Amino acid sequence: MTKSGEKYTKRVDGRGFKDVRPMSAKVGIVKRADGSAMFKIGDTVAYAAVYGPRELHPKFMQDPSTGVLRCSYAMMPFSGHGSRVRPGTSRRAKEISMIMANALMPVLDLKMYANSVVDVFVSLPQTDAGTRCAGICAASMALADAGFEMKDMVAAVSVGVADKTVLADINAHEDCDIGASDIPVAMLPQSGKISLLQLDGVVSKEKLSEALDLAKELCTKISEVQRNALKEKYSSGVSQ
Repeated sequence: MTKSGEKYTKRVDGRGFKDVRPMSAKVGIVKRADGSAMFKIGDTVAYAAVYGPRELHPKFMQDPSTGVLRCSYAMMPFSGHGSRVRPGTSRRAKEISMIMANALMPVLDLKMYANSVVDVFVSLPQTDAGTRCAGICAASMALADAGFEMKDMVAAVSVGVADKTVLADINAHEDCDIGASDIPVAMLPQSGKISLLQLDGVVSKEKLSEALDLAKELCTKISEVQRNALKEKYSSGVSQ
């Protein structure tokens, strides 16, 4: 049951239970970055900018066998619902930054960039849940835009379960007010491999399996949006 004790039978934004919010994407938006992208899903907007590879300092952090991927996640102070987000680094932002890097690393090979770092900065000026997933989607496109060789794109989406109903792409109302279990998933669409799986809440094994099947279907759709954004830029001959 939901927090209010009522059965969840209708989504407040009018979507079907398995429908994602409207999506849009664009690459090459930060001209001085080596690669950049914007990914929007519903009212959640993520911008990603890639810089590097460049020499990593301080030198004791360098790895002589490979380059290092470093992600930085930040929500703007008045980006979302509820209280103002404090500017600067928080424990949550550090955790999500690490999660993003782990989700992206399976598609990258940085061995040719020994002792170097690739920085990915993700900013969210507007949020309505699913922020880490939107950030991963934007970061994946920005890395491709920067010219890194990638095995696949990384697509991500937050699915959920409310009153035993599996939901696609949960929004802030469902996450905070309804109390739906939140399941962020990042996936390599071509292979079906999962690079991120988290669970905030309690779900049955059967519902988790159903949610993962839905996430796989949705990530395939999201990857098409990502690839189309890249194709749109480079088919038009636009360069940074």
